Amino acid sequence: MPDRFDLPAGFRWGVATAAYQIEGAVSEDGRGPSVWDVFAARPGAVRDGHTGAVACDHYHRYAEDIELMRGLGLDGYRFSISWSRVLPTGTGPVNPAGLAFYDRLVDALLEAGITPLPTLFHWDLPQALEDEGGWLNRDTAYRFAEYAAVMADRLGDRVPTWITLNEPFVHTVFGYALGTHAPGRTLMFEALPAAHHQLLAHGLAASVLHDRGLEVMLSNNLTPVWPASPSPGDVAAAEAYDALHNRLFTDPVLLGCYPDLSALGVPVDIFGAVRPEDVDLIHAPGLDGLGLNYYNPTRVAAPTDKALPFDLVDIPDVPHTAFGWPVVPDGLRRLLAHLRESYGEALPPITVTENGCSVEESTTPDQPRIDFLATHLDALAQAITEGADVRGYYTWSLIDNYEWAEGFSQKFGLVHVDFDTQRRTPRASYAWYRDLIAAHRKRSAK
Repeated sequence: MPDRFDLPAGFRWGVATAAYQIEGAVSEDGRGPSVWDVFAARPGAVRDGHTGAVACDHYHRYAEDIELMRGLGLDGYRFSISWSRVLPTGTGPVNPAGLAFYDRLVDALLEAGITPLPTLFHWDLPQALEDEGGWLNRDTAYRFAEYAAVMADRLGDRVPTWITLNEPFVHTVFGYALGTHAPGRTLMFEALPAAHHQLLAHGLAASVLHDRGLEVMLSNNLTPVWPASPSPGDVAAAEAYDALHNRLFTDPVLLGCYPDLSALGVPVDIFGAVRPEDVDLIHAPGLDGLGLNYYNPTRVAAPTDKALPFDLVDIPDVPHTAFGWPVVPDGLRRLLAHLRESYGEALPPITVTENGCSVEESTTPDQPRIDFLATHLDALAQAITEGADVRGYYTWSLIDNYEWAEGFSQKFGLVHVDFDTQRRTPRASYAWYRDLIAAHRKRSAK
């Protein structure tokens, strides 16, 4: 039984998922299309032509999945709400059947003793809003605040804490700059108004939630950025990348200002998107907690051409996941230390809202995933002893799911899913995580 992780009493254990990756039922009960429905239908957009039309069929099988969570002994479950299931066009009349699904889900979680932690936006923008410009359109931020009000008014009596956005960096870069995710635009740095409008949406929604007495978090995909060498060119490239990936999405929220993006060729007003009052709207509501999604560090070198002010280069002599991501557990400890140094008292308590890895299907008995989780929790425990205020850990993911542009090819789940039969089979890592949680509780009770 694993019991070596020196984590504080009251530390919260959870798992995480996202709506489009698991729910399915994309055309049922009044749900409107999202950008991922449209993107996945494009030939060649997603590996093997897979879509999330059925995914894990969680819409119909949520009770079975909650039993799996109960079996783990979880404190919390982080999930996302499908905006277009609740508001089929992103605005206007509410879909009662969509709200009723999340009512059932929340009530079933509470009955199982599991605290719901919903995320309002995990990349599946209603297609009707994308047709009006999506996150490039400032108006989308105001529609998001209206949607937040709908959800808070329906579930706020049972759900105390809300995450506004998931990984706005990834959605901006992959969805609007590079086009490898929905909605598939290829605007490069001219995609950055989409980043600003997501942050504005966060600020507006945070005010809505706080007005109702609810706590607010924001989940960012953050990465420690390491220059490939001490050379001035590599250091400058790393600073430019850090500003883009990390500080663009934390400085406005925590410090009330944008970082210097001039190395990226981006003007102070981010191509006319930023109005004088905007940063205060983003910053003023404050955060009750910061969600940290950590997967790997990023190593950066001076550019070999002038298309970008940096080159992303591999980290040598480390293992890689089935997704090809470098496995560097100590990067989590170093990232937490860097956040404390950078933000000081402005940094709220942190919850690790995603951490996990994809493992080759043929790998048995799931040892690489167990090793990944164990080494990252070791690093997290060390960070806490060094002063990091981390309140909980949500592994990605409970079950194998639709991994965006990779379709069903990547296996992140503690539980295997046969997508032909929808049969769920717990892996060895499921038992390991269950025993870890039980051991921590037993030790904390002494």
